[in-house]
Amino acid sequence: MDAFYASVEQRDHPEYQGKPLVVGRAKERGVVAAASYEARRYGIRSAMPSMKALKLCPNLIFIQGRMEHYKSVSAEIHEIFHEYTDIVEPLSLDEAFLDVTVNKKNIPLAVDIARAIKKEIRTKLGLIASAGVSYNKFLAKIASDYRKPDGLFVIHPHKAPAFIARLPIEAFWGIGKVTAHKMHLLGIHNGAQLRNHSLDFLRRNFGKAGQLYYDFSHGIDPRPVEAIRIRKSVGCESTFEKDLTDQTTLIIQLWHVTDELIRRLKRANFHGHTLTLKIKFHDFSQKTRSISVSYELCTMQEILPLAKKLLQELHLTYYRIRLIGLSISNPISSMEKEQRDRPIQLKLDF
Repeated sequence: MDAFYASVEQRDHPEYQGKPLVVGRAKERGVVAAASYEARRYGIRSAMPSMKALKLCPNLIFIQGRMEHYKSVSAEIHEIFHEYTDIVEPLSLDEAFLDVTVNKKNIPLAVDIARAIKKEIRTKLGLIASAGVSYNKFLAKIASDYRKPDGLFVIHPHKAPAFIARLPIEAFWGIGKVTAHKMHLLGIHNGAQLRNHSLDFLRRNFGKAGQLYYDFSHGIDPRPVEAIRIRKSVGCESTFEKDLTDQTTLIIQLWHVTDELIRRLKRANFHGHTLTLKIKFHDFSQKTRSISVSYELCTMQEILPLAKKLLQELHLTYYRIRLIGLSISNPISSMEKEQRDRPIQLKLDF
C-alpha cells in the first residue's frame, strides 16, 4: 500500500487530501510513523523526528495514529487478496506476498491479477496500492517499490539479469546503510559489481549473509510464499521524554522494559533463546548486543540478568540515552526447521 496510515487518514478526512500530513506526535520526542506523498516532497520520511519534520514543512499536519483502525482496513485489503488466492504471506499491515501460480479466478497472467486487485482496492476502499510481479520474492519486492505511488511493475525472468545489474546496491532487500557503506568500500555499487564477486569472497566479508547477497545478485530466491508465518521474535522498546543520564535510572528503566517484554511474550505464547539489547543515544546513534542461551527466556529472573550483562558489555562511558529496546528471538521451531526444496512460484508483492 502507498503511504498506508497517512492515506487512510486522508481518505477518512477529505479536508486533508492534497496536504502534507504525517501520522505521529508533534512533540519533542515524537517520531513520524507515516508521511503522505505531499509531505514526502519536503523530504519528510517515516522514523524522522517530528521536530525535524516541522522544520522542513512548518504547515505540516499531525494526526494521532489509530492502530486498531489501520488493522481493520488491512483486514479488508486481505479479504480482497483472498478472493484471488489463499497463499498470502503478510509482511506488515500494508504489505504482503501473494502466490498466484494457481489462482481462484483462473487468470493466466499475474500482471492481470495485480491490475484487478489494484482496481478493487481503489473502488471498494478508496485507497491506492502498488504491485510488483516477478518469479521470486526478492524481485517482486523490488518491483513493488519501483514505480510508487500507484505503480505496477513486472520483472520477467529473461529481463531479470539486466535489471539486477543496474540496481543500486542500496535497493537490494536486506542491505541497509551500514552494509551498503561496507560494500562501497569494496567497490560494490550495483548488482553487476556484486555479481562479479565469488560466493567465497562474499562469505568472507559478510558472513552468512554473503550467500543471500550472492543469490540475489544472480536472481535466485527459493523462499516460498508462506500463508502461515512463524513468529521469529518478540520485542519492545521505550523512548524517554528526557535522556537518561545516570546508571541507576538506566537500570530502573531496563527493568520496566523487561517487564513489558515478558507481558508481550506471554500474549504471543512465544519462547526464544536469544536476547538482544538496543540502546539509542541522544544523537540517534545506537548500539546493540545479543546473547544466546540453551534455555528458553520467558521470566524476569531469566531475562533481566542477561539484559544487565549485555548493558555492561557496551562499556558505556557516558549516559545520554534516548531509547532502550529488548527482544527475544531464536524460537525452538526455527532452530529445528529444515531446509527443503520448493517449486518455483509466481509472486506478487503489494
